[in-house]
Amino acid sequence: MAPIQPPQAERDFGGYAGFEGDGGDAFPRSRKVVRYGVPVAIAGVAAATIGLGTALASTGGSPSLPNITAEQLLDKIATSKVQTVSGSVQVTTDLGLPDGLLNGAVGGATGGGGPFGQHGGKGGGGSTADPQAKLTELISGTHTLRVAADGPDRQRVSIVDNTAEYTVVHNGDQMWAYDSASNSVYHQTADKGAQRGHRTHRDEQLPATPQEAVRQALKNVGPTTSVTVDGTARVAGQQAYKLLVKPKQADSTIDSIRVAVDAANGVPLRFTLTPKGGGAAAVDIGYTKVNFGKPAASTFDFSVPRGAKVTEGKDNGEDRGAQDHGGLSGLNVIGKDWNSIAELKSEGGQLPSGKGGQSESVQGLLGSFGHRVKGSFGTGTVINTRLVNVLITDKGAVFAGAVNQNALVKAANSAAN
Repeated sequence: MAPIQPPQAERDFGGYAGFEGDGGDAFPRSRKVVRYGVPVAIAGVAAATIGLGTALASTGGSPSLPNITAEQLLDKIATSKVQTVSGSVQVTTDLGLPDGLLNGAVGGATGGGGPFGQHGGKGGGGSTADPQAKLTELISGTHTLRVAADGPDRQRVSIVDNTAEYTVVHNGDQMWAYDSASNSVYHQTADKGAQRGHRTHRDEQLPATPQEAVRQALKNVGPTTSVTVDGTARVAGQQAYKLLVKPKQADSTIDSIRVAVDAANGVPLRFTLTPKGGGAAAVDIGYTKVNFGKPAASTFDFSVPRGAKVTEGKDNGEDRGAQDHGGLSGLNVIGKDWNSIAELKSEGGQLPSGKGGQSESVQGLLGSFGHRVKGSFGTGTVINTRLVNVLITDKGAVFAGAVNQNALVKAANSAAN
């Protein structure tokens, strides 16, 4: 952690690249990756963007708090010792994905989360309780979550709607997930190398709380970022400072990120991302109720409901390679910070396809939702959302990021030379 500097009106910050922490975090670390397959690639980048965070809504008047610099507030977040929390979280995402493309992306999403490696979607035995298949639904609409955590080894997240509830429980090396709508259970045991921060998987864990979201967002804090304190607020009954983060790189599609930080303990309470295109915020993750007391140990117990079908997750050590990669390999990151672009190349230079799909179906999907572009790389199709843009070349390469179309074309041209 960089030392606190003398107060300045606005600063560029460095030294926060290792912000995520390890075994001492209240929630497990998350790592970015682009999903595999064309519709899945779009969903993956969008899901990763949830780690960035709508207009910050506060409750009550702005509290009077001591003045604090942006560096001091960042340090308060990074050094927070809070490891126990429970409450309700509202997650709202409006990425502008076309409905047909969104449904295909969510249906095909695969990958792993937390310390449990890959257990992807319907590839994990077809269970509707598979967390990656279910949690990817958070990339669209408004959802209410009940959350609880007791250190890095015990968490519980429930997605609640009008007719059903979906719950994921992580307790030590055990993970259980239950879908009440289908009365199905998904179970997995973590391998030894994946516990306590020693992750073997490369997949993105979707953040369910502001803490997880801000850990991902602040990895970009550096010379390309303006960070200031933008007043105070009350969130979920707590007094909070508001941190304003603005990218300085022109190609970024992100206008600003706002984070409400608990003034007493440094815990992020609400997280807001606004795209440059204007309109409603793209992602909103915030507590509506919060308690920092230790949850009861029974909160993290799980018993299989009567009559439920139990699906066991695949062995974490199994190499599923091409099966999960949809014919894509070789993740390469072009650029840095807010202008980072993920490049994936398909095997044999053919258009990638989703698991079990054909290139023809991929081409049809692209024709329905994208538009054609040309460059020295050749020709390809760009699919635009409010936040994440994706370029798929006719030679089978995928370029994706929270950057504008010109940046994607430039990256494709550079990779072709």
